Amino acid sequence: MTQIKGIIKALCISEARGTEKHEVEKVKLIKNFGLENDAHGGNWHRQVSLLSYDRVEEFNAKGGKAAVGAFGENILAAEIDFPSLPVGTLLFAGDAVLKITQIGKECHSHCQIFQRVGDCIMPREGVFATVEQEGILQAGMEMTAQLPSADDPLRAAVITLSDKGAAGTRVDTSGPTAAKLLSEAGYEIVEQMLLPDMQGKIERELKRLADSRQVDLIITTGGTGMAPRDVTPEATMAVATRLVPGIAEAIRAGSMQITQRAMLSRGVAVLRNRTLIVNLPGSKKAVEEALAIVLPELEHGIRLAKGTDGECGRQ
Repeated sequence: MTQIKGIIKALCISEARGTEKHEVEKVKLIKNFGLENDAHGGNWHRQVSLLSYDRVEEFNAKGGKAAVGAFGENILAAEIDFPSLPVGTLLFAGDAVLKITQIGKECHSHCQIFQRVGDCIMPREGVFATVEQEGILQAGMEMTAQLPSADDPLRAAVITLSDKGAAGTRVDTSGPTAAKLLSEAGYEIVEQMLLPDMQGKIERELKRLADSRQVDLIITTGGTGMAPRDVTPEATMAVATRLVPGIAEAIRAGSMQITQRAMLSRGVAVLRNRTLIVNLPGSKKAVEEALAIVLPELEHGIRLAKGTDGECGRQ
């Protein structure tokens, strides 16, 4: 497996959210939490933040004057270009093991650095990780990045689109059903969410999951019909880089054998770069039927998009 070696230059924590991180001599990484005594630790996918020292040096050479920890980073390391590494990369330092889970992040409120110089590198250069194995880190330690294997399990996210579900007036059964079937097929489910039928919000989440979390497959359920609030296909098309019409065609054709109303579904299937996005109807039964039709062939298509599988032709 490909490995990249670097050096930890600094370690930082903040004891309370909303306060700047400060440099510490050493830190303890706690499995499934993050850095001991750091306010951003917890049972989520952004337990530890990392930033390339070389990128900070470039920023400061342009007049940035950013101190260690000013970008909110926990770990500052040299000779590893973090944003160029794919999600799933393992980071080894001493006994500790981290796994990269997200590249970059959306900036909701501009930090002091942005307000001073009009730029901040953390939203595009920073990465986030979970702690897979505990250990003690100190500045000067070697850190090794190990790229994911081509045969690692594919990663998936499931989004249910429903105004009533998001408002808590209807129990979502379609999303959990999709997640269960994907998990049984060998996919790693990294996120499940329930959103209202709001096109802008749907587009933002599709972009985040595809670009920052780099999931291989996004399944949406709901919002594919002809009602005025059914905007899932429009949101999906808005973020697409390529179309994959055969998947939606196959779902409609197969579903037509069960109910003629399948012709009214407007669901689409697209690629956003290397992430496949497939719209499914919003009922548990329809999700089961649709995935029975297309799920056996999706992995091959996804791995083709990732460049880790051969051509479609069969002997």
